[in-house]
Amino acid sequence: MKIADLQVLLKVAELLSITAAANKLDMSSSAASVSLKRIEQELGAQLFVRTTRQLRLTPEGERYLPLCQQALDLLQQGQVLINEEQKSICGEVRMAVSSEMGRNLMRVLLNNILDKQSAVTLRLHASDSRADFYRDGVDVALRAITKEAAKELNLYGFKICNIPHLICAAPNYIARHGQPLTPDELPQHNALLYKLYEVVHDRWEFYYKEQKYKVKMSSNRAVNDGDIVRRWCIDGVGIAKKSAIDVSLDLLSGKLQRLMPDYKIPLTEMWLVLPSRQLISPAIRLIRDELKQEINKRRELLIANQILTKEEWPEAEL
Repeated sequence: MKIADLQVLLKVAELLSITAAANKLDMSSSAASVSLKRIEQELGAQLFVRTTRQLRLTPEGERYLPLCQQALDLLQQGQVLINEEQKSICGEVRMAVSSEMGRNLMRVLLNNILDKQSAVTLRLHASDSRADFYRDGVDVALRAITKEAAKELNLYGFKICNIPHLICAAPNYIARHGQPLTPDELPQHNALLYKLYEVVHDRWEFYYKEQKYKVKMSSNRAVNDGDIVRRWCIDGVGIAKKSAIDVSLDLLSGKLQRLMPDYKIPLTEMWLVLPSRQLISPAIRLIRDELKQEINKRRELLIANQILTKEEWPEAEL
């Protein structure tokens, strides 16, 4: 019995559709059907009841499914163990990232890794919607999340860095509209807003010493893609609240300028998370190390150019 056949069985049982399972597994529907028939012939039992409208597990299928999952989990653990012992950087990495990170920092970083590691293959899921490890078929995700949240979600992983945020605008916007110096002046400016799950993030929060400010922003545009917010900002059509990581190169090149540096925005954290400790492979550790190194380079350049201070962007705890 082939391991690939068992993977097809589990995906069909999850989606209750041979066609949908085949699409998720990058194979044809006919190949998926052959895999199921091969397992049923091997077992001498029918695992699914097929009708023109639906697919459902038989009692035999319901009993066999958890054993199939356990077998695949053990095989996967064995593969990870062998890879760890051999220190071999190989295999498929199925990774979820935000659209902005996928297009920019991670695209370049992963290109460099795959150029050097010919035995590694990549399946990248780029979306601002939070990926589901099982539904979307990913093993590892890069998320802005706190350590406490990772524990609550029962995830394993590595903290990559702290993430400072700042307000920025293009020089041509500042030349036309001036720059806000206090939170009270912000509503006079056009904010470029990020929208996720139909929620528009139009309330910006700041701290000045012990004073907290929460400002309702005015805007003529919002989008569910962080990279478009960044590009709009470079176009000079408004001001934006962005992660220092995402706009680091723009700040260093002068395409964007930081605004209101005395008013601080609460830090977040970047984590590389996985649903199981067994999925932590040498390839994922390499991605973690390269990502930490690249972000630290950007941090040091922003500090050296006095765009941010060490206190504003503290190093990640070891």
